[in-house]
Amino acid sequence: MSGKTVNSAILLLVIGNAMALVSDVFIKLMESGAPIFQFTFLRCLLTLLMLLPLYRYIDSRRLFQGLGVHLLRAHVHLAGMVCMVIAIGSLPLATANAIFYAAPILVMLFAVIFFRERLSGFAGIIVILRPVAIGWGAVAALGAALALAIAAVMVRQLPRKQSTVHKLVLSYLLILPASFALMIIEGAPWDPAILVNSLGSTVFILGYNITVLLAYKQVDANQVTSAEYTGLIWAVAIGWIWFNEVPDLWFLVGSVMIVVPLVLIGLQHRKLRAATVRSGSAGLTQAAAHSTN
Repeated sequence: MSGKTVNSAILLLVIGNAMALVSDVFIKLMESGAPIFQFTFLRCLLTLLMLLPLYRYIDSRRLFQGLGVHLLRAHVHLAGMVCMVIAIGSLPLATANAIFYAAPILVMLFAVIFFRERLSGFAGIIVILRPVAIGWGAVAALGAALALAIAAVMVRQLPRKQSTVHKLVLSYLLILPASFALMIIEGAPWDPAILVNSLGSTVFILGYNITVLLAYKQVDANQVTSAEYTGLIWAVAIGWIWFNEVPDLWFLVGSVMIVVPLVLIGLQHRKLRAATVRSGSAGLTQAAAHSTN
């Protein structure tokens, strides 16, 4: 697998995580006690409407190919979405996102179990995810992290010939009935203000979903999940500027413990690629020499 492909996947995840944080801001700005399931349904519906102009990328002849995997992944995503809204509304933005970033470690763990990939992880995330007061917000954040990890790993089980748009449309189409049912059960009165928050959140989380699908389709999970930690930087920056959440020493120490291993691993991969290229060139030279004898 080329270094260019890995770098492309990493860039996608960095950009995607920035988009996810902006989406979180729209959720954070909702009033306390806002109907969660109404917000969830609206975001699913708006996502489908935004994807409709891209209908050309949907293979109508094989619309429901891989339905079982799509159905399971879609409802895992729905559960994660609900948990995320609860966590962001209950916890400081930086704290909620710090817990969300247990997801990359879970992705790598699942990749080892199901795809026999090599496991790599960093102690820095443990420092950032230091023990916090356990409450519904923290439990919901952990639930969101688990759902994100499962959904990310399941990307590789989806039909490879389906376009990214096809996968997203089918996922949100399958979510819609359950999210609508939950909204009806919730029974909250219609709140027009939530439409604005839903729209803003939808635009940016759609960008995140696209980057995740593209990134994890290209490379093994453990090669790029470290890039998702950049979302911690976005979380602290936005929390500091927008919500006056000042980063503490724990975050700074944990960030250093994450960034330094990433630099070392990047250098190691570069050396390995260079060695592979040299080895390949030597092999071609030897083959050419044999062919002339």
